[in-house]
Amino acid sequence: MTTTPVADPYSRLCPSRQLLDRIGDKWTVLVMGVLTPGPRRYGDLARAIEGVSQKMLTQTLRHLERDGLVTRTVHATVPVRVDYELTDLGRSLTGPLAVLEAWARDHLGDIETARASYDARG
Repeated sequence: MTTTPVADPYSRLCPSRQLLDRIGDKWTVLVMGVLTPGPRRYGDLARAIEGVSQKMLTQTLRHLERDGLVTRTVHATVPVRVDYELTDLGRSLTGPLAVLEAWARDHLGDIETARASYDARG
């Protein structure tokens, strides 16, 4: 009988750290947020996420696909159409990410006040 080791992100060798890096990345959070309502084409994603470069969007989508959070579907049309969609695993992450997004919106003023206070001491 094989047992799965317990993930310990505080251990420097634990692979769960890579996962935390992935889901904590700003582009991941934004891509997942845009995909939450349903499938989107690459161009739709690029337009919806202001400031993301083509390189970063492509890289983020590839990482999410590799991790099983997003599927990429190529449609044999002219021109070729590619859709991206959250998997069941990806959808299971949308709740925690929505809570994080709401917290950021709710506390943005507090954070800005704290930063201004800290910077004024400098």
